[in-house]
Amino acid sequence: MRTFKTKVFARFADREGMDDAALRDAVRRAGEGLIDADLGGGVIKQRIARKGQGRSGGFRSIVLFRRGELAFFVYGFAKSDRQNLRRDELGAFRLLADEMLKLDEVDLQAALANGTIIEVTEDG
Repeated sequence: MRTFKTKVFARFADREGMDDAALRDAVRRAGEGLIDADLGGGVIKQRIARKGQGRSGGFRSIVLFRRGELAFFVYGFAKSDRQNLRRDELGAFRLLADEMLKLDEVDLQAALANGTIIEVTEDG
């Protein structure tokens, strides 16, 4: 399963000390059906633990997700900063999922080349 993070999400993850291993773990759990919240339209919310702590008080990530194929981390926030997404934000993420989850290999390579997305790999 190919996993990516947007440039904006990558900045958030770097600022919060979140590594690619934590993102891979979140996608692995989702792939096993352990989705923290299915928001519909290819959008899920997955918890990510803070370094040295558990997931419950950690971060929330919005992931555009198609099981077994693609995952895009597009937004992250600390649970202490906000509880949930607004209705309009959720609608925007669903529209984004419609577009991003149908990208083919040529589109993915173009987005990687221009820095719009970054692939989450085993070697970080």
